[in-house]
This record gives sequence, structure tokens and C-alpha cells, in this order.
Amino acid sequence: MKGEDTMRNSIPIRRYFFLILLVSLFLACSTVMASSPQVWKIGHVRSSGSSVDKDIHTFVENITEQTSGDISFNIYPGNRLGDYSTVQERVSFGEVEMYVGPVATSIDKRLMLAFTPFLVTNWSEAQKMYSHGTPMMNAIEEYLEAQNIKLLGGWPVYFGGIALTAKPVAPGNPDISKDMIIRVPPIKSFEMTARALGYTPYPITWMYAKMGLKTGMVTGLIGGGAEGYAGLSEYIKYYIPLKDHFEYWFVYMNLDIWKSLSGKTKNIFNKAAAKMEIDRYAVAEAEEEKSLTRLKTGGIEIIELTDLEQSALQAKVKSQVWPLLKEETGPVFDTIVNQK
Repeated sequence: MKGEDTMRNSIPIRRYFFLILLVSLFLACSTVMASSPQVWKIGHVRSSGSSVDKDIHTFVENITEQTSGDISFNIYPGNRLGDYSTVQERVSFGEVEMYVGPVATSIDKRLMLAFTPFLVTNWSEAQKMYSHGTPMMNAIEEYLEAQNIKLLGGWPVYFGGIALTAKPVAPGNPDISKDMIIRVPPIKSFEMTARALGYTPYPITWMYAKMGLKTGMVTGLIGGGAEGYAGLSEYIKYYIPLKDHFEYWFVYMNLDIWKSLSGKTKNIFNKAAAKMEIDRYAVAEAEEEKSLTRLKTGGIEIIELTDLEQSALQAKVKSQVWPLLKEETGPVFDTIVNQK
């Protein structure tokens, strides 16, 4: 009987030590998993070797070095992860960790704020408007957070213009119909801007823009700039450097992942994003001029507008498009407009 009692007493003790062993193994495995290197996906819209691709390589190499290799990246150029609206959703769900590109407005129309036509007309104004900590960036950050996205900064690209396969009638007169269908991004502000300028808008994403030109579905494009249109010289013959909007690509990541990072790692990301933006602003204007030169040497005629024509176009677009933006975004619109 005494031996049986000893065995009964030893069973709970063995179970107790077995439980401790299981817990210890679990904690050990968790520690290994937490400290194991992570490989993140980051996408963008341009081809390998482009300016933004080079800057993103520098950006991620900086982060990998600063995190001692704990976070590294696979870069997906040329919309390989999907077009920007698709990737924005994938980042929101955590399927893709990071992205550099435009923001889509399908979920939150207030993001049209980023594409306000004729909000800025030179690079000095652009940097004051589109930089970390400005009212514009604070508003965009708030809207993206509601989609589970953390905004880190941006990559300034160029001022927009119109690329066409044929010369338009009275390009500087917004009250004369051009009788031309042009591609616009699927964003309401671009559609209204095209109409105000005398064109018929056809909303399609950039991924299908080339096909639209090739098939004759559209006779031109708005929503891009000289750098983006350079690859379409086979189809376009004219370019109007309208400066209808400022193209600025946002650097963002999944918010849940951001929250999981340590304070030190967050600081590394913030500094890397800030450096990439500042470095880009230092060369962006000169690069835009080079892109215009490439269009000219490629046989594309640049249609320059007079100051009076430019003023007339701006006045009509502001009168027709800005009220919509104010309605969609609320009081923040006046705050941003008055920042200039």
C-alpha cells in the first residue's frame, strides 16, 4: 500500500515538471521566432533601375543595416504586386508590408486632397506643402490610419501634364471642346479636371493606359508627367506641361506591423523615410527638366502655354473642382489651401 501511495504522489509531480518543460520549450521557440530575421515585401510602380527604384534600394539597405539584418526586403518594381489601389488594400490587410506610390481614393474620397489640382505650381511650394508634419501630410496620415496603414513619408515625383496623340484645338482655352477622349486616373478630381479643360475623361488605371493608347480607346492621358510619359513615345506626339497636379508618392506600411516594432526600430524607419524624401527633393526639379528634354529628343512636341492661358485654365479648374474637394474633405481643405 505504501508503494502505491508513493506512485500516486509521484504522478502529479511528473506532470508538473512535464508542464514546466513544455512551457519552457514554448518560450524558447517564441524567443527564437521573435528574433529571427524578417523578409518584407515592398512594391512600387516603376521599372527596375528607375530613379524611385534606386532610392528604394538605398532606403531598404539603410534599414537592413540599421536593424543589423533583423529586417530585410524583397523589392517588387513595375506593379508586380498589383496596381497601386490593389496594393493599398494588401498593405491594409498585412499581405504586403510596405509600398511606395500614389494613394487610391476608392475607400476614402478624402484622399483626393493629395491630388488637388493647381494647389502648388513650383517646387518650392510643393516642398512646403508635401513634407512630413505639414497639414497636408497630417491629414493624409489620419485618413490612412483608418485603413490600418501607417504613413512614413513620401517621394516627390513631378508636376503633371497632358500627353496626346494629336494636337488639340486651342489647348490654352478651357471653354473650347477638344473633342478628345483622354485617360484619367479613376479619381473624381482628375475626371472633373479633364472636363473643365475641355476633354472627355475615360477613367482607367495606369496599368491599362498604354493599351488604351494602342487601341485608340483614348487619344491622350492626364495624371502623369514627363518622366512617366517617356516610355509612351511610340504613341504620344504632344505634351502640355500643364502642372495640373503635383505627383507625390507616399511611403507607407501596415499599421499593425508598425505597432509591433520597438521604439528604436520605428525611429530607424522614420529617419530613413525622411532622408529619402529630402534627398529626392534635392534632385527632383533637375530630373524633371531632363525628362522634358528626353521627350523633345524623342520627337514629342512640347506645347507651351502663355501665362494668360495658364491662368485661365487654373481659374476654371479651381472654380469647378475645388468646391467638390472642399465638400469631400471638410474644413481641412481651407486649412491646406490657406497654407500657401
